[in-house]
Amino acid sequence: MRVCVGGTFDHLHKGHKLLLEYAVKTAGAHGFVFIGIATGPLTASKREVESFQKRKERIETFLKNKQDTIDIQIEGIETIFGPTLTSDFDAIIISPETRSTAEKINNEREKRGMQKMNIIQIPYVLAKDGRPISSTRIRQKEIDSEGHILTDKEKGD
Repeated sequence: MRVCVGGTFDHLHKGHKLLLEYAVKTAGAHGFVFIGIATGPLTASKREVESFQKRKERIETFLKNKQDTIDIQIEGIETIFGPTLTSDFDAIIISPETRSTAEKINNEREKRGMQKMNIIQIPYVLAKDGRPISSTRIRQKEIDSEGHILTDKEKGD
């Protein structure tokens, strides 16, 4: 199966890891996973996003022992569409916050005579306070990448 997933992947966290693991699992043995890392215009409005290289390396390190026979391609994407309008994919793996993006992609694929992708939504991964883990919360030093609430000492205050 040919699967795609995209995101900023800033401060790689537990939620990102679930998304990536699900993409690999969905692709199955001898499958293909495209991982699009947001760059350029997609990250322009976000402050303090880690470098593309750092984000890519963290994903590669995380997936190192999970690849087996799966072909994984990691590239920067500058639009929400990435290669989804020029390549054939069976499924797109998303989090709840990106459902509307996946629907836009499928609508555009349909307009171009392409087959719609199956949209597979994983749940939010929650921090210890019951709120979703996010890169924003990690950057703001509310939580760590595993969802633990940071103390004032850990925040550096």
